[in-house]
Amino acid sequence: MSSSTAPAAQLDLAEYVVRLGDDALILSQRLCDWVTRAPTIEEDLALANLALDLLGHARTLLDHAGRLDGTGRGEDDFAFARTEREFRNALLVELPRGDFAFTIARQLVYAHYSRLLWTALESCADEVLAAFGTRAAREVEYHQMHAEQWTVRLGRGTAESRLRMQRGLDEVWPYTDELFTADALSDRLDAAGIAISPARLRPDWQRAVASVIEEARLSVPRPSWRADGGRTGLHSEAFGPLLAELQAVRRQHPGGSW
Repeated sequence: MSSSTAPAAQLDLAEYVVRLGDDALILSQRLCDWVTRAPTIEEDLALANLALDLLGHARTLLDHAGRLDGTGRGEDDFAFARTEREFRNALLVELPRGDFAFTIARQLVYAHYSRLLWTALESCADEVLAAFGTRAAREVEYHQMHAEQWTVRLGRGTAESRLRMQRGLDEVWPYTDELFTADALSDRLDAAGIAISPARLRPDWQRAVASVIEEARLSVPRPSWRADGGRTGLHSEAFGPLLAELQAVRRQHPGGSW
């Protein structure tokens, strides 16, 4: 079945799943930046394992998207054969690595969001996505715990660690709105009971993340602006170099196998 003859709801779900798969893929690539650069050997391994979990999520989601849209594309086609404007990840996940506190801040907000999302999708009408949600929700428990522990440790640590952790939160906060922005596509899927509108996750996310920040004796940021554009293919300056690195081997050796 070609994408032109796939049911409209199926095409909507394919686009929805691509967004989620792209988030996981690009954040996985960003976390790989820490390999051999983390503050300790233990954190080097921990961040690499988080990246592997996210890569596994991306593979499942993008492969499913190719079946839903009728194109037959697989995970490698989505990862390596699309242009910058074809990616639908939120801007949050593509931001440069920054320091360790920035990475922890990003992990804190994203892990809480993704766990709520995967838990909600356990009851969605799509059987593949529901099964994935059950597995992924369990896996990101560790992501959430890891980020929470480091947020509290840095917030309650030295004056320097507290400063950096607060700065990390301040830097990521304007990018969090995009995670919860609903549009006509997500609203249609939500109304049909096929998937969930991300806007419905925000109240629980706000309460949970604010509780961790309070425990860390830090302040919930109050940004004066918000970022968006990633869901429609408008990315930051940092995205081009990231994508070039991600796709380099495939583009240099098209059709190669190992």
